[in-house]
Amino acid sequence: MISQSRRSVLATAAATAAVLSMPLAGQAAERSLSAPTKFLEAKGRRLAYRTVGTGRPLVLCNRFRGVLDLWDPAFIDGLADQGFQVITFDYSGLGKSTGEKSYNPMSLAQDTVDLIAGLGLEDFAIGGWSIGGITAQIVLAMTGDKASHVVLLATTPPGHLVKSGEQLFYDTAAKPGTNLDQFTTVFFEPSDAVSREASKRSFERIMARKEDRSPDVPADWAIAQIGNTPRNPLFPAEQILDLLKVTKTPILHLGGDHDIVMPVENWYALNNQLPTLHLITYPRVGHGPHHQYPELAAAQIGAFVKNTRKS
Repeated sequence: MISQSRRSVLATAAATAAVLSMPLAGQAAERSLSAPTKFLEAKGRRLAYRTVGTGRPLVLCNRFRGVLDLWDPAFIDGLADQGFQVITFDYSGLGKSTGEKSYNPMSLAQDTVDLIAGLGLEDFAIGGWSIGGITAQIVLAMTGDKASHVVLLATTPPGHLVKSGEQLFYDTAAKPGTNLDQFTTVFFEPSDAVSREASKRSFERIMARKEDRSPDVPADWAIAQIGNTPRNPLFPAEQILDLLKVTKTPILHLGGDHDIVMPVENWYALNNQLPTLHLITYPRVGHGPHHQYPELAAAQIGAFVKNTRKS
């Protein structure tokens, strides 16, 4: 039998080993913040991308006015800690990528498909935030359901909406540059103190990288691509909605309860119509749920991918 003192020593050693094996504070952000920019030549343009982590590839399509450095490092590295090879990139003509720039979702989806093909990815998951979520849904169709999973972040379903976005988004998104107030208004819940504090922390993490940053997307060009007032539908692609109604690919939508751009209510309106859709909604959260709760979002995405498969 093991003595009481011996058991105490073993327990202490085990606890110490567990602590030593945990990531140090800030280590996750450093992985993302130090990831080098790489380039893929495809069809006459150069796509800038970064990878963090190892495991199942998870390709993330960016938001409106998003570039490589505007993902929260805590979220990207949280996904890497869940066993993903996280791949982010700049769309053609934006950030560090060359080529003709466009916010036509078909063009964004072609960028994504070309990146997947150029990197030779197999057994990949596709994800996207905001307009990138629209892109991810099109990629699902373009790749013939080859994606193992679809992860949608604060985006819109195809077709008519039961609730449109707010004018506040279009007025705010049209302003040049990026500052904390603008960031909080669009992606968080300004009326909530917890959300405002989370916005500050996320903004600081995003701005921590000083070298090799992707240039911002010009605000005047960007707003001209989508218009300056809410539209309904935002994503007029009934064929994609038809696909979502029959796909066997597991789909997760992670949203906030006060999304001023793409209200989460539009996904709940499709209850019982989309057979593989999982919905998670965070309270007192705006258009950036995975930035307000980066570790939680990463863990829930990891659990979703690990515990679901094509039916």
